[in-house]
Amino acid sequence: MTSTGFFDPLPRVLVTDDFDRGMSGWLDLRPNFVAPGFREHSDDIDLIHWGPTMLSSATFAFGGTHGSAQGTYSLKISSRAAAAAPDQPPAPGSMGLAIKRLAVPPRTRRVRIEALVAYKAEQDRPGLGVNDVRAFGLYVDLQDELHRYMPGVRYVNAVAGKPVRRWQFYSPTDVTDEQWSYGADGWHKAGIDPQWFGARQGDGSTVATTWFADGTQHLIYNESDDKLNWTPLSLTVNLETRAYEEFRVGNRRLSFPVGAHPTLAPAYNDIEGLLNPVFFVEADTDRRVSLFVDSVVISVETGEQS
Repeated sequence: MTSTGFFDPLPRVLVTDDFDRGMSGWLDLRPNFVAPGFREHSDDIDLIHWGPTMLSSATFAFGGTHGSAQGTYSLKISSRAAAAAPDQPPAPGSMGLAIKRLAVPPRTRRVRIEALVAYKAEQDRPGLGVNDVRAFGLYVDLQDELHRYMPGVRYVNAVAGKPVRRWQFYSPTDVTDEQWSYGADGWHKAGIDPQWFGARQGDGSTVATTWFADGTQHLIYNESDDKLNWTPLSLTVNLETRAYEEFRVGNRRLSFPVGAHPTLAPAYNDIEGLLNPVFFVEADTDRRVSLFVDSVVISVETGEQS
């Protein structure tokens, strides 16, 4: 497949998700109901009340129906009107998250996730609301025969209502499993689910994130709260080395340090070959915020393993 439009896929395209055709397998992340009485396995993170994933025509009170980049519908991932302080664990409902569940094809060396994205605060009060969005991002839940790991990128847009506009990536942490999951003695291994686990800092970073050295970027938000500008992003991961390879967003190519990789946790039972891309959004104030995602392309490069 040759490069077309906003996308530059690897040689083997797995999926091309146009949300005018439906959800395409993207759904909310919900609890694992494995406790007695069909109860969720733990309540240290309340997955029941996270915001919903839905198809949206991006209809706004003033401007009417915006539509998607090429059509009517995009995937809308929303928080609820809730937020915690930046140095505290995420409050119930302060995030929205969408996941697609796939498996790694045989002999895969590299995987690339590409999409068009836009982010907005709810049009429920005067003002742009740009600083009501704390962060949004993309990561991939991967597992091979040795490790489960979650490479990803996070755009810290605003913290405590103040602009940050800077990218970071998920990186190794040496905290204990118990420290990682806020003191809970559960099955959460350090480095897994970094979107809500791990200690937070007042600057928007976490115990498992690293700021890009060249990561300051003012993404398009536009001058009105009913306008979307679709921005392309692309993340490439090397599965042989379990390391980052490339990240592009808009007209920028951000540089990872040599050998950069996420936390490598021990493999979990029964999920070898996992390939689950995830998009998420985080609220910075008690105002609903959304990430709109359109035209997701997931591609891989395969060949004989070295």
